[in-house]
Amino acid sequence: MARISFAEKLKNLFKGSQDDDVFFEDLTDSLIEGDVGAKTAFEITERLETVCAKNHVSGERETRLELKRILLEYVKETELLPQSGRTNVWMILGVNGVGKTTSVAKMGRYFKNKGVSNVVLASADTFRAAAIEQLNLHGERLGLRVVSHQHGSDPSSVVFDAAQAVRAKGDGLVLADTAGRLHNKENLVRELQKIDRICREKADEGCYKKILVIDATTGQNALRQAEVFNEAVGLDALVLTKYDSTAKGGVAISIGKELNLPVAFVCDGEKYENIALFNAERYIDSFLGL
Repeated sequence: MARISFAEKLKNLFKGSQDDDVFFEDLTDSLIEGDVGAKTAFEITERLETVCAKNHVSGERETRLELKRILLEYVKETELLPQSGRTNVWMILGVNGVGKTTSVAKMGRYFKNKGVSNVVLASADTFRAAAIEQLNLHGERLGLRVVSHQHGSDPSSVVFDAAQAVRAKGDGLVLADTAGRLHNKENLVRELQKIDRICREKADEGCYKKILVIDATTGQNALRQAEVFNEAVGLDALVLTKYDSTAKGGVAISIGKELNLPVAFVCDGEKYENIALFNAERYIDSFLGL
């Protein structure tokens, strides 16, 4: 179901009476359909029902605004900025197919345009040959340096070399594209923890970030992915990809509520410029059709 259709459905739900149990049951079902997890959806509607009864909130607009206030408590936003004059290393994580490598390129372009003079892309997904080639191609198109080793080499050594290249110039930002083979969780976790150690060692203090890329169309799978990666290395922020007409978008609500993780960027297309800072209020307005 398209996002606009989902928002329209919510709108229509609020046009009826909000004074009976059926409304809150239907709202719970709608939130779950919108990729908010069942547990979070039940909690949201219980809170809304309690607040509406206590504060005598009624009517379509007032009830929807009350729901918006509740959802804004769950959805977090953050702006990530590399520190000038220092070596910044950001590890970009995510399962295969979410648009991770493209997101690395988009962020590289974004920060280059923001005046970060030394952006280096590190091809640390050495197990998928296409990832190395893809990142090299992005680097050529964007005029960004790419550090890559041969297929099958040690990913942490790629990050080490990229960080050394940044440090040699005095400052800059390493964006490290990593593997995301969740079908073998134990190996993935061990590999990421090794890269994590190198990133932590090579970045200046306070300049290391771990950013998870999730596909907005995958619903509750995205929450499970966030749990796995957060458990493995501890995440700082999310990038939400494929946030277009096919995404209902509720997953950011669940991840914010369950893991307290903010969203830094949202991507809504394939082009390099299709990346923007995440705005929680705009996101919730879109989700609710406000």
